[in-house]
Amino acid sequence: MQKIAITCCLLLITVFSFGQQSWEKQVDSMLNKTFPAKGSGATAIIAQKGQILYHKAFGMADLENKIPMRTEMVFRIGSISKQFTAVAILKLMEEGKLSLQDEITKYIPDYPTQGNKVTIEHLLTHTSGIVSYTNMAKFGSELMARDMKPTELIDVFKNEKFEFAPGEKWNYNNSGYFLLGYIIEKITGMTYADYIEKNIFKPLGMKSSLYGSNSKLIPNRAQGYEPGPTGIQNATYLSMTLPYAAGSLMSTVNDCYIWNKAINEGKIIKKETLERAFTPYILNSGKKVNYGYGWSIGEVNGQKVVQHSGGINGFLTNGIYVPSQDLYIAVFSNSNAIQPIEVSQRMTYEVLGLNKPKTVIKIDSLKAKEYLGVYETEEGDLRQISWVKGKLQSQRLGSTVFEIFAYDKDKFFFQNSPTELSFVRDAKGAIIGLTTKNLTDAPTMWKPTKKPFEAARKEIKIDEAILKTYEGEYEISSNLILKISVDKGQLKVSPTGQPTFDLFPESETKFFLKVVNAQIQFFKNDKGEVNRLVLYQGGQEMEGKRISK
Repeated sequence: MQKIAITCCLLLITVFSFGQQSWEKQVDSMLNKTFPAKGSGATAIIAQKGQILYHKAFGMADLENKIPMRTEMVFRIGSISKQFTAVAILKLMEEGKLSLQDEITKYIPDYPTQGNKVTIEHLLTHTSGIVSYTNMAKFGSELMARDMKPTELIDVFKNEKFEFAPGEKWNYNNSGYFLLGYIIEKITGMTYADYIEKNIFKPLGMKSSLYGSNSKLIPNRAQGYEPGPTGIQNATYLSMTLPYAAGSLMSTVNDCYIWNKAINEGKIIKKETLERAFTPYILNSGKKVNYGYGWSIGEVNGQKVVQHSGGINGFLTNGIYVPSQDLYIAVFSNSNAIQPIEVSQRMTYEVLGLNKPKTVIKIDSLKAKEYLGVYETEEGDLRQISWVKGKLQSQRLGSTVFEIFAYDKDKFFFQNSPTELSFVRDAKGAIIGLTTKNLTDAPTMWKPTKKPFEAARKEIKIDEAILKTYEGEYEISSNLILKISVDKGQLKVSPTGQPTFDLFPESETKFFLKVVNAQIQFFKNDKGEVNRLVLYQGGQEMEGKRISK
């Protein structure tokens, strides 16, 4: 369930060696480092061509009772649930009970679409324009603890103004998948939980998978944790009626492998139908997005990768599948403090034999000159490439400056990072942009601009007592509240429905983020009390009034 509004082609693969001796030690090392023995834990699985090659557990399943993690532990899988919801919809389509082009008002007649034509396909692909309820300010701790019927939660978001016309943009959306769950109920006469149990879990023998519950006794349940003011703490309570078809399922890495294997063998829906789910959706403009029906779509070494992560109170998960290699990798974590996405992506590279040292090619100032400039994405993010003291550097504005190293013509890597950067040329050899790619994610395109270079932001030290005067909640809009907190001398911001980000001081009142080009400045009233902040991002100045301390 989880954007601060703040949400390279290589040589084709020929032959891979999947011998465990070539990668198992590296995978063990990565997972042991990421999930230490006495901290929150994780389970991991690697399977290929019907054979489980690796299945291990790390860290603790229950910190309070010092219970080590075991491979059979059950996790909340969060948004990986969307795969099950999407396949359920596609199964009903194959049975002739719905069409993906059906308007949602066919099944929810009183839904206020505000003159828009919203189809089931729009819900599947996060292109409906409907506000995601997890991004709404009212979706706070009080609401999260309340058991609600599907219709009651739909009432929470259905009257919100559309963010854009259906099919115009892509924006990750939990409301869309919530509505899909309710449509499944309307068509089948069964609850969403019962439908998934009867039509997927039982037929496939997924004995450790279920619709989540806080009250039910669940054997091998892993406890969930999150970072708190003084360290790790138990996860904030969340009624499992609220994530629903967008994120309420629980499972194990082994059961999710059974699921992945079954759907790719055509046991639930036809293979050609699944291929539609693995195909990027095309917006009204003709632009492809990196999402199909319930799966994100990327690539590794020129080959398609389908994957999905999950984030829900106390748990983070990620599952990756490389269809051409029939390779499935999943890592489930029982803490919101440790993200398993990068480690699972690195595991994919290790198993495929791609994580090999690169030979650095030296470039001089004359060669570097053609790369220099400020590049911009469609979303307005900026990246500048500069030459400083004999080093070629890349900086996503608002973030840290990194040196980049050439390993091939127009191709660069970041030291100790999975990200690669490649410059793109036209038929005449002129540079027309650059792409950045992080392991299995789809490449991000950056186009050259004539914007001037921006000086690197310098971080200074601020007394913790001053930082604590900024703590509290600041309302940007009814849909966005910024919660400011201090943890061990580090100022942090938690936007509504989003992860927590570190804030770095450049003055006593102004701070910047490193994950995105955004700054926050605090202001005082006539009494010397901090009463508001301003978020600077994307050329906008968004004021937030302090509503609580």
